[in-house]
Amino acid sequence: MIKKIPGEVWKQLLFSGHKNLRRRYAVSSHGRAASYIADVNEDGKLLSGSLTSGYKTLNLHVANSNGTIYLHREIAKLFCKKTSPKYKFVIHLNHKKTDNNYKNLKWATQEEVSSHQQNSPEKIAYKERQANRLVGLKLTATQVKAIKEAIRNPKRKLTYKQMAAKYGVSEMTLYRIKSGENWGRIK
Repeated sequence: MIKKIPGEVWKQLLFSGHKNLRRRYAVSSHGRAASYIADVNEDGKLLSGSLTSGYKTLNLHVANSNGTIYLHREIAKLFCKKTSPKYKFVIHLNHKKTDNNYKNLKWATQEEVSSHQQNSPEKIAYKERQANRLVGLKLTATQVKAIKEAIRNPKRKLTYKQMAAKYGVSEMTLYRIKSGENWGRIK
């Protein structure tokens, strides 16, 4: 039996092959998951699930499927309104991937997802660590200034591939320098 939380609503998960399983599965508006036979409130058992890339998942053994169900997506399907078909992704408003309360979930476009991730506390902390790193760097500040000047120069003769070889870095590093993701503090 599951301890009730005031205001919590349970809805059955319906997915390909759900009728072939011995137990039924449900998610709640508060982000919990349970398995049950007849009634989730009477014979339900809470499931902790697994973590996949930081997201809570259920791994169900369903024929012809990998069986991984991302709880935040299922909760959003059942409890959050999707205003347009262009909203294909689900974001966590507070950036906590394990907080699957329906009030913390929102349908979003790819552009909204990218923008939302840039404001994540983890992403901001990562950028700060990268900016203040002193060890393990292949380039010096002087080299980065020269690279930035070369990238901005419309008459430059070297391609990105040639510049990468010249400085002993990857082309991706040059693109990250150009966008400011790497070495953004150097002008």
